[in-house]
Amino acid sequence: MGKQGKQVEFVRWMGPVLDAVRALGGKSTPRECSEWIANELMLLQEVLEAKLKSGGDRFHNQVQWARQYLSWEGLLDSTTRGVWTLTAKGAKMHLDEEASRAIFLKWVSIFADARQKKTGVASPKEPDPTEEIEAPAIAEEEDLIDLLLSLPPDGFERLCKRLLHEYGLEKLVVLGKSHDGGIDGRGILRLNPFVGLKVMFQCKRIRGSVSRAQVGDFRNATMGRADKGIFLTTGTFSAEAQKEADREGVLPIELIDGERLVELFQAKQLGVRQKQVFEIDQAFFDQFR
Repeated sequence: MGKQGKQVEFVRWMGPVLDAVRALGGKSTPRECSEWIANELMLLQEVLEAKLKSGGDRFHNQVQWARQYLSWEGLLDSTTRGVWTLTAKGAKMHLDEEASRAIFLKWVSIFADARQKKTGVASPKEPDPTEEIEAPAIAEEEDLIDLLLSLPPDGFERLCKRLLHEYGLEKLVVLGKSHDGGIDGRGILRLNPFVGLKVMFQCKRIRGSVSRAQVGDFRNATMGRADKGIFLTTGTFSAEAQKEADREGVLPIELIDGERLVELFQAKQLGVRQKQVFEIDQAFFDQFR
């Protein structure tokens, strides 16, 4: 059976992606978009916690693929890294699954024709719904995550200390082998010349998910010793772990997963260099076909 006869999983999220960005004010981060869809559609935990072979978040990966096709269609502008913005065309568009599938088939056909005509137009990897897929935007992030995972434990802790310093934390100390209760370091977040918050942080290099129990253990270790906890990981946080971090009436824990960790390094250009890449705007050339 050809691709046009297959049901491609990410197509179902194209309409919700537009709705999410619209509801979030016309602009959102990828993670905000995924979270809005999950909450609005009340998705099951088994959907939200499904993983790719690489260990990545399958649902979020599918949302990224949906965004890619919406971008080619001119409904989303994603030229600013890490920010999805509705175009004027996208702001007026509401997609059901039939309309979404029509967009998918349109672009599959466009790239197939381009290859046949040997026009030199670059074709994206067409997703095969029978395989695990990685969205184009995720490839570079995975390279950095792989590098972070290759660091020794103390090296990763010192790197997290450097990252936190870049974002304004002072008097940072890595506790090293003397750390207890999962606390890898501490510092001060200066709010103004008179007020500072005591912060403790934990760093975990993993491919999988941090559990609710691990977040709870970290909070218990910081209780009475800090005003804020920061949990940094190269992996992800389970839905239950996120609920635990946001639980009211207890010490707040800020969760930094692998995707956000990469964004923080990129925003400060810490260990990464920005390069300019030109992407073909298929919608522009369509007017000359």
